[in-house]
Amino acid sequence: MSSYADRLSALREQLKRDRLDGFVVPLTDEHMSEYVGAYAQRLAWLTGFQGSAGSAVVLPEQAAIFTDGRYTLQVRQQVDGDHWQFVSVPATSVAGWLGEHAAKGGRIGYDPWLHTSAWVAEAKKALAARGAELVAVDTNPIDAVWPDRPAPSDARLVVQNDAQAGASSAAKRAEIADWLAERKADAVVLTALDSIAWTLNVRGQDVAHTPVALAYAIVDADGTADLFVASDKIDETVRQHLGNAIRVQDRAAFPAALGSYAGKRIAADPERAVAAIFDRLELGGAKVLALRDPVVLAKAMKNPVEIAGHRAASARDGAALARFLRWVEAEAPKGGQTELSCVAKLQEFREATGVLKDTSFDTISATGEHGASPHYHSTPESNVPLEPGQLYLVDSGGQYADGTTDVTRVLPIGQPTDEMRDRFTRVLKGHIGLATAIFPPGTNGGQLDGFARRPLWEAGLDYAHGTGHGVGAYLSVHEGPQRIAQPNYPGGGPSEPLRAGMIISNEPGYYKAGEYGIRIENLILVEEREIAGGDAPMLGFETLTFCPIERSLIVPEMLTSAERGWLNAYHAKVLEILGPQMSGDELEWLEEKCAPIG
Repeated sequence: MSSYADRLSALREQLKRDRLDGFVVPLTDEHMSEYVGAYAQRLAWLTGFQGSAGSAVVLPEQAAIFTDGRYTLQVRQQVDGDHWQFVSVPATSVAGWLGEHAAKGGRIGYDPWLHTSAWVAEAKKALAARGAELVAVDTNPIDAVWPDRPAPSDARLVVQNDAQAGASSAAKRAEIADWLAERKADAVVLTALDSIAWTLNVRGQDVAHTPVALAYAIVDADGTADLFVASDKIDETVRQHLGNAIRVQDRAAFPAALGSYAGKRIAADPERAVAAIFDRLELGGAKVLALRDPVVLAKAMKNPVEIAGHRAASARDGAALARFLRWVEAEAPKGGQTELSCVAKLQEFREATGVLKDTSFDTISATGEHGASPHYHSTPESNVPLEPGQLYLVDSGGQYADGTTDVTRVLPIGQPTDEMRDRFTRVLKGHIGLATAIFPPGTNGGQLDGFARRPLWEAGLDYAHGTGHGVGAYLSVHEGPQRIAQPNYPGGGPSEPLRAGMIISNEPGYYKAGEYGIRIENLILVEEREIAGGDAPMLGFETLTFCPIERSLIVPEMLTSAERGWLNAYHAKVLEILGPQMSGDELEWLEEKCAPIG
């Protein structure tokens, strides 16, 4: 198709042929993934939107795209406002919008392999009130008009050996079997790609930035499992690793297999398993237990091997990022460097480690006003040079076999303004406030979120995104169930109690539209704390990410003595961990960046 307008027109013509009066387009795949393979990038193909969260609705005369506060600026830059209405969520839901705009008596299509049962119920209710109908399609109409749609990846699975995983697949499946026995269930359907990878100790290359394979799994009460994956993706090494307890079937056999559990009690996760899975289980006569995937919490609580691996990955990654920051500091003032040239250079430094598998997400390389869009993604069309007077924000991470990293730093290009330094220092104070929090077991991330925001709130400022997300062990850079967020912000809502072993990000920020953005992000580990003289168990955080925080952006007088103590201790640790990896001019630069602030 020659333009996005042509694609929208082609979809509308297809909807007419399918006797539909509208269609809903989510940004996900059959596994409810955040990051999806190229074959499933239907929203991006239709609209041009490159963010990692969003949905669209196409009606005969209207079309709307739904994004949250992280993408308010980005969606307007990437999507044509002449053809699309911009709608903010959660203020307006897709179902709510449909309930107001669908034609009375209209048939609104949806792909049941791309939506949860809860969403289907909500949309049906909203449309019924309008006198309209929600209709499941057998074939996604976008696929019919997407002439060069990529095929799903054919990359082979690889083994994540027990020495890296810290526990065998057999041990993990035994824990799932115990979980099933407690619930008198016969089997559990695993649909989240990272849950399957973690349970079976395998990794893949089917989704950019996330080392997972397109597959489904059903784990039985005896600890055996069925793995549904394209047969040509399994070689003899993986087959031997899986062993006799895991029956390998073709991925295409999964839908039919769901109909073979008549009279059985089958667990499936209502947040992670799509509506089609529940429908087929119920039609086949299974008693469906809507329960959270048992792997979700187990995977989030890292074992000692996974924690040690993450520390090693962070040390390696921190040195690569520090070298990059030194390069930016030296080269950007000379001119000629752009957002994309910085992305390429950072990639070079990470690849120089010799063990980089992938980046953990598309690097956010944002200078000046682009930094005010928290999830900005530089493209050849939006790419701009780094210029004096700007703040340069880089949010990036690496995938290594021993860990997944995610870190954000900000540098001034030339002399920062007093306002920039004030805002940066407030973000730093919030970062330290969260990093030093002590809290009792049972505390959730939402209860801690204000620790990071208070210095900004005191100045009448805030940021419209969550403060922290879970991170996997050579898996997804955004991993649940833990998070740190206000209930009304993206990533908010009911929050999981934090438990020892969880890795989570600490990333408060500040964004001034049209001018600059600031975010300071480290990864932190929830750990048990003994408080001298205390009589109750407590938890706290260990910082895992080590890379200098830019001194020239800090107003020392705004820091308390305790905050200065934290910063100086942090930089001493940065020097201890990164220093042995550097020498000569690099080491001198690092020593200067890590010098104590009085």
